[in-house]
Amino acid sequence: MNSRSLWIVLAITAVLAVGLAWMRLSAPPSGNLAGSTLGGPFALVNQDGKPVSDADFRGEYRLMYFGYTSCPDVCPTDVAVIARGLKAYETARPDCAAKVQPMFITVDPDRDDPAALKAFVTAFHPRLIGLTGTTAQVDAMRKAYGIYARKVPTSDPAFYLMDHFAVIYLFGPDGGAVAFLPHGAAAADVTAMLETYVR
Repeated sequence: MNSRSLWIVLAITAVLAVGLAWMRLSAPPSGNLAGSTLGGPFALVNQDGKPVSDADFRGEYRLMYFGYTSCPDVCPTDVAVIARGLKAYETARPDCAAKVQPMFITVDPDRDDPAALKAFVTAFHPRLIGLTGTTAQVDAMRKAYGIYARKVPTSDPAFYLMDHFAVIYLFGPDGGAVAFLPHGAAAADVTAMLETYVR
């Protein structure tokens, strides 16, 4: 091989190495839900009574929480954490934060109509949307997203509780599962998750 050919080979190798390094650095790392089959299509209504589906959020990151508005402790605590974490991210990275849609999906459609959801979500974050639907619609979404929930009776049948899986999900612009945070996560954990995976 003559010196000119050697230089061409070295130049091509260098360009490929730089390209691969750039791709590795620019692509978000794999989250703890990478490869998960969680998620899928859904059709519900939002806090304004408007029909929405998964297609309405295509191209956006979805920061999701399943709970219920009558929850006495866990749900409001977790949703407040989500709101604070997102607000911090909006301050630090407003352009990226604009790609994130926070969502609260009820596990209690019997009580959580659009009006109840509206009162709840507006108390936490101006961009937080609430989703509800028929029992069949909500149950189908819950199952697709791996959310356990069941009614827990109390002495007053009208004021039952809901035992449910409490987790903060992040789904990507293609609808695929990216990462989750368990109940007990702090607002800083939400901000860090967004910093890590949102591009």
